Amino acid sequence: MVSHISKLPLPPSLVGALVGSFTEYTITQRMPAIARRVIEENNFPPDVNESLETLARGLSSSGFLPALLDDTGADFGAWEKYLQPYIGKRWLDVPWFVAETYFYRLILNITNYFPPGEWQGLDPFDLQKNQGLESSLDSIITLCSQLNKLLAESKQTGKIDQESLVSMLYFALWGNRVDLSLWSALEGDRSRFDIQSQEAHILVNDAFKVTELLTSKLNQRIDFVIDNAGFELVCDLCLVDLLLACGVTNQVKLHLKPHPTFVSDATIKDVHQTIEFLAASSNWEVTFFANRLQIYIELGRLVLDEDYFWTSPLAFWEIPDPLKNELSAVSLIVVKGDANYRRLLGDRHWDFTTNFADIVCYLPSPMVALRTLKSEVAAGIKPEIVDQLEVSDSSWLTNGQWGLIQFVR
Repeated sequence: MVSHISKLPLPPSLVGALVGSFTEYTITQRMPAIARRVIEENNFPPDVNESLETLARGLSSSGFLPALLDDTGADFGAWEKYLQPYIGKRWLDVPWFVAETYFYRLILNITNYFPPGEWQGLDPFDLQKNQGLESSLDSIITLCSQLNKLLAESKQTGKIDQESLVSMLYFALWGNRVDLSLWSALEGDRSRFDIQSQEAHILVNDAFKVTELLTSKLNQRIDFVIDNAGFELVCDLCLVDLLLACGVTNQVKLHLKPHPTFVSDATIKDVHQTIEFLAASSNWEVTFFANRLQIYIELGRLVLDEDYFWTSPLAFWEIPDPLKNELSAVSLIVVKGDANYRRLLGDRHWDFTTNFADIVCYLPSPMVALRTLKSEVAAGIKPEIVDQLEVSDSSWLTNGQWGLIQFVR
């Protein structure tokens, strides 16, 4: 099949039927554990818990996709269309991105997230999100302290240097790992960020290309396609703060999920709760940061937006025209995280050395993907690096230890 997005033929989708794959492990092991954790961490009625357990048991090698009952969700009609080709199929035979996004939509269906009532709007993953934020408080204090120093120095010099921008790009990249060696970059003199120590695990590093774009002109607007809540969201907001405070851009828009999904993916509510959490801190470095974010939102310089495309099983090249037209007007699109990266590549078995820009040529504006590898999808990596990784780290595609900063103009 030839892709309508480029001259490249589309490779097959990842599916769980591939024995021994990370995809198979996710569907048959990780997803049932997630459903059961929802039971443990909430106080849903017995019938809801029973349905969640049925979902967990059905994610076996012989389990079939259950139907989605009308729950008044705004995307119910769209899901009926998405599921049409897969009715009567096993979980393992459905494209993984479809199976995984549908799994999270089913959890909301089962827990009565959409219909009016006691459970409407209750995030089944709220406890994990809160714990992730609270457990990273020490790291947040350290990061905010350094960010405030960066902004003070920038105010004195009247400009932002590329090294500072690169450093914050690195935090946005690695933000889903609080126990990073990154902190070595924050010891001692702020001007001596140990950038080299961070580059060893970045397989493609276009960070300086990104900063060249950002510092070459005033950017009217920069958009972020956000991934996780928790410390990762704080890292993203630090980068946003740097861009706005230093005059790199007039406005930033965050594209967020319209409902909970993938456990930790951020919604508009999560952003507000995160800023409220930071504002309530006893540490002035953190509250200073939170106050700036609140002012940005009040002034319309930081805009929070949501769209059901971001919780759909669609590839990025199937983006609706209104959303694509909106993105065509921005100076840079920052695409965060593994799941969004999978959407960029249609969650397909591209050769890891395929030119990244040849795949994502459908984008209407310059884009940078900041992604730690947690799935068997990748492109744009040099052949010698792939060969080396296959020998030195057999789980390099999925263990979250390797990163990509890939820029497409």
